Amino acid sequence: MKINFRNIFISATAAAMLLSAASAMSAQNKRKITVAKPDLEEIRTSTLNPQSPYYFPKLMKKYESNDTTMTNDEYRHFYLGYMFQEDFDPYRVSPYASVTDDLRMKASHSKEEIDTIRKYAQLALADNPFDLRQMSFLVHVLKEKRKDMSAKIWEYRLEHLLGAIKSTGTGDSVENAWYVIYPMHEYDMVQLLGYEATDAKFIEPGYDYLSVIPDETNKTKRDKSAEGFYFNIIVPQQQYMLKHPEDDEEESVPVETPASTPDYYPDPDEIPAQ
Repeated sequence: MKINFRNIFISATAAAMLLSAASAMSAQNKRKITVAKPDLEEIRTSTLNPQSPYYFPKLMKKYESNDTTMTNDEYRHFYLGYMFQEDFDPYRVSPYASVTDDLRMKASHSKEEIDTIRKYAQLALADNPFDLRQMSFLVHVLKEKRKDMSAKIWEYRLEHLLGAIKSTGTGDSVENAWYVIYPMHEYDMVQLLGYEATDAKFIEPGYDYLSVIPDETNKTKRDKSAEGFYFNIIVPQQQYMLKHPEDDEEESVPVETPASTPDYYPDPDEIPAQ
């Protein structure tokens, strides 16, 4: 059986275009990233092996303790390795994710509103540590509340998770497609690169192509000549069908429409690649 991913992506496009472009990463947090196609079998076995330094619970412990010695390769195993964990489901939506949608649309917030957004963003991230949008919302309100140290911790995590995606390819072809563990991360990536997604096309056996146009509100100076980007979603598709065999071949999986995102995403295109 196969999920109709094309319908899923198109349904999310309009809302995804509301994502704002981000400021560049601070120079002190930049790390050189080697771009290479991931060995998913090695990542699978390593993150499931208790004797491996890449054992997923070990990486999660380092991540949650804000261990700054965590390497790019460890972040890469952490991000991609989550696809092989028992609780992974690429279309499960946290019940906390949309609670504060209306509040997040406001330009500024009261102290009580900031506390409410912070509370539910943290609950959503406890439920799904790879929710990049909730991470961005949390950074935004922490900065608004002048909790600068806490904001830097979450911003650091966000930067390196995005770097893990960027390390998997260039996005300019099926062969060099970016690997993502959640379909919505595709829209995050194209917006962070200064584009708006206008359409989506599913390519067998498990790739998505997002057509894009330059985001005119993004003032970052870089080439904006790309017409689209490719993403590899083979494993998320496989994992979904393994865990939901009851779904019909052409059934589309509902995806919650995201709210607009504040201007606090780091910019993955600013990460130098070797």
